[in-house]
Amino acid sequence: MPLVLAIESSCDETAAAVVRDGHLVLSSAVATQIEIHRKFGGVVPELASRNHVVDAVPVVRDALSQAGVRFADVDAVAVTQGPGLVGALLVGLQVAKSLAWAHDKPLVPVHHLSGHLHGVFLHRAGEPRPAGPEYPHVALCVSGGHTAIYHVHAPAPDGRIELVAQTRDDAAGEAFDKVARMLGLGYPGGPVIELQAAGGNPRAHKFSQPRFKDEAPLDFSFSGLKTAVLTVIQNTGRLPEGDALRDLLASFQQAAVDQLVERTRQAARQAGVRHVQMAGGVACNTCLRDTLRGALAADGIELHAPPPRYCTDNAAMIAAAANAAAERLLGAGHRPEDRALNARATWPLAS
Repeated sequence: MPLVLAIESSCDETAAAVVRDGHLVLSSAVATQIEIHRKFGGVVPELASRNHVVDAVPVVRDALSQAGVRFADVDAVAVTQGPGLVGALLVGLQVAKSLAWAHDKPLVPVHHLSGHLHGVFLHRAGEPRPAGPEYPHVALCVSGGHTAIYHVHAPAPDGRIELVAQTRDDAAGEAFDKVARMLGLGYPGGPVIELQAAGGNPRAHKFSQPRFKDEAPLDFSFSGLKTAVLTVIQNTGRLPEGDALRDLLASFQQAAVDQLVERTRQAARQAGVRHVQMAGGVACNTCLRDTLRGALAADGIELHAPPPRYCTDNAAMIAAAANAAAERLLGAGHRPEDRALNARATWPLAS
């Protein structure tokens, strides 16, 4: 039952967590930078890196303190190697490498999306352990930086993962951020749009869905939807307010959700699976959760979704993804190649 300390710094959250046996979360500490980046309407990479430098060590200390453990109790150190902002990743990597080397602990590099795929298995003491999806299953990863569907044949790190569909332009969360920015609603866009769309008519504006007739018909595209919202604003001649704003936001949100749901449902049907999981920051969206759960239930397919705290970037999911590798490395201590571990800004999860 490995006790893993994990560090996550792929974007603008500095996170550390202690997780036992790949599922029991003893602590999960996160230092957010939302207020720092809000004035810019999005993440500024250099500022993100600088603030990781400030927050990394205090967050690690906080995670150990919350868990009630010392570093000597930790069996392995896990860290996000990529993908993400290269400067941000490097901070987390340097801290993790230093800790692993100084304390003679194995170091486990983790793919950020592999972490997201393990969030569904996490729980805290006193909570029931989630059964999680059966293998093979289909996974929808949807966030500010990623939107893709995978066919997950077996658990990481050795299990085969097959890319089924991906976005051809903006990620879904990125589209939410950009629409919020053009309407002057602030950052991050997902939560504020969901909040202000409440009570709006989701069919007030008819936004068409993208269709592809090539070798990847289930791919996503959100650039056209974003442009359609801009066209509504331009045709009106001013920024909408009140009911008009709620209707526009509800229609945008519903169109984005419909695209995600339709393609995920088709992927699950084609794969012949009985279980689907969703992961990533946009998986917090209630409209998406409810719509996808209902659509899949009609096909006899069960949806698995982590609590929102494990959908957004966190280190507990990184520790969970590292568990199997940590078990193999126990007793091996650090390895010479650990010191050469470098950030991978781009890193496909599957081909």
